[in-house]
Amino acid sequence: MNQLEDEIKAAIRDVPDFPKPGIIFKDITPILLQPQLVKKISKHLAEQMQHFNPTAVAAIESRGFFFGVTLAAELGVPFIPVRKKGKLPYKTISYSYALEYGTAEIEMHEDALSSGERVIVHDDLLATGGTAAAASELIQQLGASVCAFSFLVNLSFLNGEETLKKYSPNIVNLVNY
Repeated sequence: MNQLEDEIKAAIRDVPDFPKPGIIFKDITPILLQPQLVKKISKHLAEQMQHFNPTAVAAIESRGFFFGVTLAAELGVPFIPVRKKGKLPYKTISYSYALEYGTAEIEMHEDALSSGERVIVHDDLLATGGTAAAASELIQQLGASVCAFSFLVNLSFLNGEETLKKYSPNIVNLVNY
């Protein structure tokens, strides 16, 4: 492990039995109490992502916003929020997808991207990849493409990378479990 990975892992809090029994939730909010670590993560993510030549960063509600905004700012590109249905104030496009316990629907403003743009999809954690894949579908609906995925944490035992490779082979994360 490298030093940044060690610092991130030391800051992440394990919350047993959340949101349901048997799950150990990886809580990244303690990272936000450490401004110097937030700066290091933001800078490192930008360094890892810049060579993909993105024109925007689309981040997934809500924990994806924490570093999605800072990543976009570090790269000097627009930030695009991807939100749960009914949360965005303007005209939207939407995508429904299956979860292990039902379905979910996410949205993006219909004017958020233009055809040909190259977008990084960012979220806090990669598990099965379903939500990031749904965000990728929204991006493609607007004629843009996913140039890379960015995550703080990858739960590699859930194989989310396999779900995302059809959108982009470029999958970057800072911590693996």
